[in-house]
Amino acid sequence: MEQLKIGTLLEGDQEVLQRATDEMAVQPVDQECMEVPAGDAAWLQTTIAKPVSVTGPGTFLGKAQRRLEFLPAARRGWRFERTDLGYALDIEVSVRNIWTTARNIVLCSGSPHNYMRMVEHIVALKYMGLDNVLIRMDSGDPPLFDRSSMDLVEAIDEAGIVQQAEPARVVTVKEPVSITAPNGGFLTFLPASDGDRRLTVDCAVNFSTAIGKQRIRFDVNPETFRRGASARTNTNLWMMLYCKTAGKLFADTRNLGYTLRNILVAGPRKYVNEPYLIHNGKSLEAVWHRAVLDLLAAVALIDMGRFAGHIISYKAGHTLDCDMIRLLYQKDLLEDI
Repeated sequence: MEQLKIGTLLEGDQEVLQRATDEMAVQPVDQECMEVPAGDAAWLQTTIAKPVSVTGPGTFLGKAQRRLEFLPAARRGWRFERTDLGYALDIEVSVRNIWTTARNIVLCSGSPHNYMRMVEHIVALKYMGLDNVLIRMDSGDPPLFDRSSMDLVEAIDEAGIVQQAEPARVVTVKEPVSITAPNGGFLTFLPASDGDRRLTVDCAVNFSTAIGKQRIRFDVNPETFRRGASARTNTNLWMMLYCKTAGKLFADTRNLGYTLRNILVAGPRKYVNEPYLIHNGKSLEAVWHRAVLDLLAAVALIDMGRFAGHIISYKAGHTLDCDMIRLLYQKDLLEDI
């Protein structure tokens, strides 16, 4: 059986961690993309070459068109600016500004009106190799696209990524650390090897629906990011029916703009709509979404710079991801490479 490194348990139950690592260790890897990229010898900070915008129906108010604009930034890090709130400061993309992770990652700064909902599918783009950017939004409700985050990826490609004068800051964990969830999920962060500034991911999901067990390993680079960026959010058939019926009574689901085009719906034994990202006859859409657009979004909340090392994720979600990043800060576990 494969032996997974776990390190110090920061939060959760040791027995849960042991059971979860045993489960993941016997789960086969469905796809591996571990080719070492050429890399950037200079390791300078980056931004986009020119402003670019994308428009789409609102995630939480599908009848409204929402505009998202990426702009070059000299200031370090990622920030959101609400153009409809003239009095508000920028919302820094940082673990310090997390408001909630109940259904999605919501960032907030200052006034509770100065928020951005479902930021994960946007901020994950940091790991396309984009260090500094200002994002202007005309509301706190981002656009929702049929191709997951590919519209955003193509916008960044159109703008182009350029190097800046300052060297990039790269951080890693000081030691192997883990965290567990009550559902039997866990996350492990391992330090980067000496001189290695890559980020690699080993991610597995295990659903009781048609999604079932899926596992991938990959180097985080523009190529693998693009693969995961096309993977849609997934839900089960019951939740889809709930959102279209009783869910209309509640604010967080009343106007949720999910359709059979922009979300993957899994029944108990088969998918309700067509799944994507087929590899060797098996859809890996759910695990690619989980790894690239959920997990890397939480890693993007490390505001010190880029993160390097190795991450192991099993049956994890937004809350566990963000709890791990919070603990890395609280326990002073990040250091420069």
